[in-house]
Amino acid sequence: MTNQKSALTLLLLFLFCFPVVAQNPYFPKTLDMQQRAEVVNAWLEERVETVLPEVMRRAGVDMWLVMAREYNEDPVIKTLLPATWQSARRTTMLIAYDPGDGKPLETFGVSRYDTGKTFKTIWNKEEQPDQWKALAEIIAAKDPAKIGINKSETFALADGLSSTLYDKLMEVLPGNYRSRVVSAENVAIGWLETRTPSEIIVYPNIVRMAHQIIAEGFSEKVIQPGVTTTNDVVWWYRNRIRELGFTAWFHPSVEIQRADTKKFDHLQAFSENPDEQVILPGDLLHVDFGITYLRLNTDTQQHAYVLQPGETAAPPYLKAAFKTANRVQDIFTSNFKAGLSGNDILKAALAQFKAEGLKASIYTHPLGFHGHAAGPTIGLWDQQDGVPGAGDYPLYANTAYAIELNAAVTISEWNKEIRIMLEEDAFFDGDTVRYIDGRQTELFTIPRALPGVE
Repeated sequence: MTNQKSALTLLLLFLFCFPVVAQNPYFPKTLDMQQRAEVVNAWLEERVETVLPEVMRRAGVDMWLVMAREYNEDPVIKTLLPATWQSARRTTMLIAYDPGDGKPLETFGVSRYDTGKTFKTIWNKEEQPDQWKALAEIIAAKDPAKIGINKSETFALADGLSSTLYDKLMEVLPGNYRSRVVSAENVAIGWLETRTPSEIIVYPNIVRMAHQIIAEGFSEKVIQPGVTTTNDVVWWYRNRIRELGFTAWFHPSVEIQRADTKKFDHLQAFSENPDEQVILPGDLLHVDFGITYLRLNTDTQQHAYVLQPGETAAPPYLKAAFKTANRVQDIFTSNFKAGLSGNDILKAALAQFKAEGLKASIYTHPLGFHGHAAGPTIGLWDQQDGVPGAGDYPLYANTAYAIELNAAVTISEWNKEIRIMLEEDAFFDGDTVRYIDGRQTELFTIPRALPGVE
């Protein structure tokens, strides 16, 4: 283990194992802003040292240019900035160059300011006042075989180079270098999707925070049946996220399925939820919820049941429906194999569902620096035959996913078909999938049973 890795491990153990302030004993430790910055910067240095050479060499790109103007950031550049930078400054140019022969990458900036410790600028404005000419001179001096830029028809996250900056680059490059400019799509996606051992040490803490907030919101602390609305719960979640010092990368949603004549509708479930429904006994509640912390994201969907008078647990038919959804998860994740495309995995899992008589849909996506992150798309709710382009990308080791799907189950007691919609965060190590902080296997009940009370 290098000295840098040893220091990083000790930093993580110190920050996450010793409390700074008194907290809920059941809530994971959170860091103050200075400590968060220390972790983010340490992770960045480690990632540049270990992840970046691997993905550049895998893609066959020996120079990667990541450029953006202030407030018009490439999605990738934000993951390369130090924690104290909120955005690019002026025109920020970051370069990673692989000199070959097993030598370490050279990383530097052609910008007015040093971009942290990793991308120190080598542009001397006094010697060459024109930033773009300085960039062209540096490229010519390094003489790369392939100059990767963030342009992609398939992946938005790898398509962050603006047309203006692209035009400027092609204008200043000597003619023999223009033909060397290629898409760095696979570099950008590989950089974004790969999780390091240090990140995976902490990720369970982050997902546990999300799980704890969901459980708190789906309890009598927040919900008074007959009074509380779904919108009340949604905004409680938004406020709670902010109180705890996190951010929400999307607005949460809370839905109800109940014994009525209303049929499940995918479009309504995903984008057109009614704002106000009063929560009543006998309701099956569903939440879609995600937080951002230390630049990593969570994405979770779970369920709760509101007890009716005389009930102490969810009805057997809802418990059975939930077991069916867990079985769908098991089948799906058993089909994860390195090298298979998202479409391959989708097709294999759907065939197995059919063989077992299960009615299910898969719409799983990568997770990491973004909520809907870089990597293979494994189905969309309205594209169960495969997703051209993003679904053709292969599965790599050391990547994380929001295992998002649903199981359709007919509830004879309600005379209707319902959906158990689950989403849990998982890590693929190259051989197996494991849930980062476990998964929901039983419905929450509102209210919770009290010890010693029947």
